[in-house]
Amino acid sequence: MMADGLKQLPDVKHVLVHTGQHYDQNMSGLFFEELQIPSPDFNLAIGSGPHGMQTGRMLEAVERILLEEHPDCVVVYGDTNSTIAGALAASKLLLKTAHIEAGLRSFNMQMPEEINRILTDHVSSLLFAPTDNAARNLLHEGISEERICVVGDLMYDAALHFAERAADCSHILQTLGLPLQGYALATLHRAENTNSDGKRLLTILRALNDFSREMPVVFPLHPRTRGVINAIGSSHLLDGLHVIEPVGYLDMLTLERNARLIATDSGGVQKEAFFYHVPCVTIREETEWTELLEAGWNRLAPPHDTCTVVSGLRAALHEDPPPFSNPYGDGQSTQKVIARLLQ
Repeated sequence: MMADGLKQLPDVKHVLVHTGQHYDQNMSGLFFEELQIPSPDFNLAIGSGPHGMQTGRMLEAVERILLEEHPDCVVVYGDTNSTIAGALAASKLLLKTAHIEAGLRSFNMQMPEEINRILTDHVSSLLFAPTDNAARNLLHEGISEERICVVGDLMYDAALHFAERAADCSHILQTLGLPLQGYALATLHRAENTNSDGKRLLTILRALNDFSREMPVVFPLHPRTRGVINAIGSSHLLDGLHVIEPVGYLDMLTLERNARLIATDSGGVQKEAFFYHVPCVTIREETEWTELLEAGWNRLAPPHDTCTVVSGLRAALHEDPPPFSNPYGDGQSTQKVIARLLQ
């Protein structure tokens, strides 16, 4: 929506750079198509690799583009290696940088995303915080109030905008034979849960299998997660789950909106669950979306053991959801960001 909004401004030249960090067709190509994002002006096709190598290659490639284009402002999103590479390249060239989704903190420096978001915030000129909590985090770190702009969450804009289109275009429930509110949806991809020793991954898979006796568990399987499962010889733990390939954005929205419960380690899926009033269990030690915990729509279930995860899932399934109060804005965040950038 940001890219489309900027493209429509006659006095603005918007250059879109796709690093290629996400390159699977179901996890990248379909998103461009379904979200109607203009084709990128540059596709760096970096691909996967160790953090240092991947970030370094992005930094080098983005710098070349910035030297060629010399933009007035570089806009970076989220907390990925692409985010920090773009922010570092711009700041070292003394270009203004705007960070969308600024101020999030899990307070866990073992997470690569935490390192990326902190460094990006401190080298960026303009920080678009999605919530008041995020803005407070920035102020506590000594970032001046003049650099912070609370605009709400662009993901909420997208969830509202594409919900009707997903209802019209997605047929995944019929394809999979899923009843409304009759299944749990699980996603799993973070490095902390899918590292090569497989200990946490085994715990989570066993928990999902146990819970699947109460309710079918639909599991779109991330390529990294599948690779680790195969490497540790645990593919048999998928037998009790409804495993599917990664799906496009519209199908994912449909699966989220119609689930009875969501279990995830994804920051984005946590929020989308909340936007659609679906109880969520986050299979992590902490979450950067603390508002969701405070609202009672999300709970943590650290995968220390199978019982902890299963107990969290059962509690979320059987407890009545709390009243709904939305801290993520009014669905007009995109327009607020564009207006501030034009200033």
